Amino acid sequence: MTLPKLHVAVLMGGWSNERPVSLMSGEGVAKALESKGHKVTRIDMDRDVALRLSEAKPDVVFNALHGAPGEDGTVQGMMDLMGLTYTHSGLATSVIAIDKELTKQALVPHGIPMPGGRIVESAEIHKRDPLPRPYVLKPVNEGSSVGVAIVTAEGNYGNPIAPDAKGPWQEFDRLLAEPFIRGRELTTAVIGGPNTGERALLVTELKPKSGFYDFDAKYTDGMTEHVCPAEIPDEITAACKDLALRSHQLLGCKGTSRADFRWDDTQGIEGLFLLEVNTQPGMTPLSLVPEQARACGMEYPDLVEAIIAEALADAGNVAKGGK
Repeated sequence: MTLPKLHVAVLMGGWSNERPVSLMSGEGVAKALESKGHKVTRIDMDRDVALRLSEAKPDVVFNALHGAPGEDGTVQGMMDLMGLTYTHSGLATSVIAIDKELTKQALVPHGIPMPGGRIVESAEIHKRDPLPRPYVLKPVNEGSSVGVAIVTAEGNYGNPIAPDAKGPWQEFDRLLAEPFIRGRELTTAVIGGPNTGERALLVTELKPKSGFYDFDAKYTDGMTEHVCPAEIPDEITAACKDLALRSHQLLGCKGTSRADFRWDDTQGIEGLFLLEVNTQPGMTPLSLVPEQARACGMEYPDLVEAIIAEALADAGNVAKGGK
């Protein structure tokens, strides 16, 4: 699809833990659009964001926000009320996908394998372990591995976990406890939506130089090796792509998404589990979706335009009384 020259507002920044990443994503998107001849208005989101969007009067908004409130349906609902056309997933999808427990409720009944576990109050873990060790504690509504802790028998959090030990229990009242899945970190990007067609790209294996694939490992150059495409059996590649595409479709994702997996390679296909679906994956120089797109022959500016094309196609379909 060849896009006409557009006025695009790139929404970035905000006040979530992922603000620095969003600023990098947004600037990358803005420069890509300008290289294609589009007019760009950069908006670092603050409490006056609705007024600034109203004054800008863009043809389309590229949502480059990460984390709440830009990824959890709040900003999507605001833009729906304003009648704005915007990229990525809509309100309902964003509400579900940002919440790891709601995502499980939406996907597991359809045969998507995800880890078990349960929601726990942070105060509870200072009395007893919610699951047998090793297990993972993570915020219910955060992305980019913000606040993830792996609790092992040999770890230094204490047993039970000490209240003064540094971890997500100091920042969040409720946490998701899941069994720790040993093995390898895999991820698959999906681009498109119901109006332009969806396709899964590739599988990337992520090999952190130390520790696990946390926030620093994701966004610090040189801390993680990206093997793209992953050197894994064809059966696992096919399964990742199928699960990523099905999850994208079941959740109603648009534009692009990224599905993150853990694979216990001693268990074959039975050891593959979907961890989460990110509805607004990073668009930084180290980000995985642009990397996979490039490996498939799609340069960064073309990827940005493809995401916008899906938003425009969706807006046109809604105007005609479609979905």
